[in-house]
Amino acid sequence: MSKVFVAAAALAEQFMAELMVTGDMQRSIPLGHVPTWAERSWFSLFHGRNEALVFGIISFALHQGVYYGRYLPYLVCDYIPAMQKYKLQPDRQISNAQWWKCVNSLLFSQVFVQLPMMMFFLPAAKMAGFDCGVPFPAWARVAFQVCVFFVFEDFYHYWAHRMFHYGILYKRIHKVHHEHTAPFGIAAEYAHPIETAVLGQGTIAGPLLFNYFVEQVHITTMLVWIAARLWQTVEAHCGYDFPWSASHWLPFWAGASHHDYHHMAFVDNFASTFRWWDSLFGTDRRYQEYEARRTAHREKME
Repeated sequence: MSKVFVAAAALAEQFMAELMVTGDMQRSIPLGHVPTWAERSWFSLFHGRNEALVFGIISFALHQGVYYGRYLPYLVCDYIPAMQKYKLQPDRQISNAQWWKCVNSLLFSQVFVQLPMMMFFLPAAKMAGFDCGVPFPAWARVAFQVCVFFVFEDFYHYWAHRMFHYGILYKRIHKVHHEHTAPFGIAAEYAHPIETAVLGQGTIAGPLLFNYFVEQVHITTMLVWIAARLWQTVEAHCGYDFPWSASHWLPFWAGASHHDYHHMAFVDNFASTFRWWDSLFGTDRRYQEYEARRTAHREKME
């Protein structure tokens, strides 16, 4: 027991030390390395400032920008009559009261829950062995790792999400997210704090495990991954099925039509990004029947 206490105390001490680190470009960019414009610009943001605080602010700004920026086109479409033919549930409209309730809840959670967590991420990432130095990884490496993270998160999300549809877990926790039977972009993060914490582990665990068992992950790759994941989840909740949507040219991509059915019917389609797990485990059969009817009706109307 004493060894565990000593180890925990040592980790806490290391974390506090990392939490107080002040950025220094000379330390971050070793002598002899010629930094790129991106590397020089990145480390200049931290120079002379608390690194954890700056990284937390960058992460929060990225999150808010991608999350609400991705939603903006769909919000505009809500006010364009010509776009309504692409609505998945045109007979169900979100009220102003529901919209503001969602936004207020999101802002509270993002400012008072997510932001503090982001402030602690960089020290934890350093302790976990993430690469925080130079050179920055090549874009091909970033793209490969992000694709792997998507696959891992999707597998985790499928089973964790499916678990939340049982008994008290649904009644006490997941039902909050299902208040919106016709979802709209920013409803993606509207959820019970416990659900947010549990499902969020899939987003973080993929990079952590990959970093430990496969190869080192750069801290900037994490930012790209978070942005990509936000882009995907807002799209999945957007409530629109456009002809140019990714699900029409990537057969395995779930997209809005796949997840919209889950909100409408409260069953099936548990995966977050891809269709293969629901197809493999038979949790998309009712959706396939519904989608066939919807497609036939749409073609008839056209």
